[in-house]
Amino acid sequence: MLSVEIKAVRHKEWGWEKMKIYAARHGQTEWNALHKVCGRTDINLTQEGYRQAEILADSVLECGIQRIYSSPLRRAMETSRVISERTGVPYYAEDRLIEQDYGIFEGINRKNEDFLNVKKNFAFRYPGGESMMQTACRVYNLLDEIRKRDKDKTVLLVSHGGICRVIRSYFTDMTNDEYYHYTQKNGTLELYRCD
Repeated sequence: MLSVEIKAVRHKEWGWEKMKIYAARHGQTEWNALHKVCGRTDINLTQEGYRQAEILADSVLECGIQRIYSSPLRRAMETSRVISERTGVPYYAEDRLIEQDYGIFEGINRKNEDFLNVKKNFAFRYPGGESMMQTACRVYNLLDEIRKRDKDKTVLLVSHGGICRVIRSYFTDMTNDEYYHYTQKNGTLELYRCD
C-alpha cells in the first residue's frame, strides 16, 4: 500500500489538531487499465479493482475510521462498500466527491495532447465539462464542512484521481507543475492530519 502522511497546519479553533482525514482512490476500472480519461462515466471495478478494494479495506482496519464519505459513482461506491463491510463503518454518498467533468475528453487516451493542454490551464473549462478551479471549489467547501462537522472524528474520503489531487492541494502547497503531475494510484490511501 502506498501511504503518504502529510502534516497540515491549521488554526486550533477549527479543531484540526484532533482530526485525521484519509483520502482513498477507488480500485481499478477497465478505463484505468486502458489509460482512458474517466470522469463522470459510471463504470464498474475490474477484478483487479475489487482486489485493490479488499487490500485497501485491510489497510483501513487499523486507521480507526469513524465515518466514510464516497463519490456517488459506482467505482467509488463499490470500493466504499467493500471497506464498510470489512470495518463495520457505514458509508455515505457525497456528490461533491464526484470526479471532475472532463467534457469532450471523456473516454480518450490520457496522453492526448489537447487534453493535457487543457489540464495545465486550471481556470479553463474542459469543453462541455468543468475547470479544475470549479472542481476545487466544491471539494474545498466539502472539506471545510467536514472540518467543522466531524472535527473529533477520523474520516475516510473515497473518490477519484482528480479529486485526490484537489484534496492534497487543500492540505499542502503545490506548485502548478507539482499539481499537474501528481497522481494517487488506484486503491491507495493517504493520511492528512495535524499533530
